[in-house]
Amino acid sequence: MKSIAQAALICFGLLLSTTAMATATFPTQEPMGGKEFGHSVKHIGNGLYVFRWWVYRNFFLVTDEGVIVSDPLNPKAAQLLQSEIRKVTTKPVKYVIYSHNHHDHISGGTIFKDQGAQFIGHKNVLAELADHPSPVLPLPDITFEDSYTLTLGGRTLELRYFGPNHGNSLIVTHFPEENIAFIVDIVTPRRVAFRGMPDFWPDEWVRSLKEIERMDLAYVISAHGPQDQPAIDPASVIKDQRVYIEDLMAAVKQAMDSGVHSPDALRQHIKLPKYQQWQYYEQWLPMNVERIWAYYHMGW
Repeated sequence: MKSIAQAALICFGLLLSTTAMATATFPTQEPMGGKEFGHSVKHIGNGLYVFRWWVYRNFFLVTDEGVIVSDPLNPKAAQLLQSEIRKVTTKPVKYVIYSHNHHDHISGGTIFKDQGAQFIGHKNVLAELADHPSPVLPLPDITFEDSYTLTLGGRTLELRYFGPNHGNSLIVTHFPEENIAFIVDIVTPRRVAFRGMPDFWPDEWVRSLKEIERMDLAYVISAHGPQDQPAIDPASVIKDQRVYIEDLMAAVKQAMDSGVHSPDALRQHIKLPKYQQWQYYEQWLPMNVERIWAYYHMGW
């Protein structure tokens, strides 16, 4: 009788833990905090942390066998990141994932390379970094074409390439256990596109976001956001970003079709009041408009 009662108690405990995992919530309303130009860390859960330096974000994942780190950002940020990891675990950094080729996201990894970490990125990163090398930017040890599955300490990450959109090597990191994705630059919640949209291909950007939406994600960690923005957002921000680009392109095309072809006139003429509460609407919307003018006028 005693053994039956013990077995029932164990089963009840397992049921509670399973239910807790199934109903896990993430801090979608909590700001990252910290000083504006400083850094901060937010524990999302299950060993997953979001690190902020200024308005840049990355993640690190602590497993039983070591740590997986994303974009080191720059040498100063990477040192701060390393110190924050050491507050959580003494386990070594085993892997560093490059989201894409842009130096402002992936510099500074030498601190982890010196500890024996392996670097992973899309195969196109090799050619891009060969054209723009940096002494603080180790080349990837592992490259892939369409997808790559990374497993460490019982955790699995899925790395996926969606073709050109922002450069030609950008990947999305998916955490299937939590159904969270780390998405860099092509999704920045509640903010218009960055300035003149450097190295963005508007039509490919929209296509990629549609494909990512089909992943049916639950949450998104984006690679940009100030200290007063949350570390993680509902996946609806992917659609929000896509619709903004579509609205922007439609407004520019309509104006050009009606006979307005001067980029200066377009910058002054086009307003998207639906997004006037988004970050940098006043400063960057005119630059966004001119980039889309170039897309239609020059095919670029």
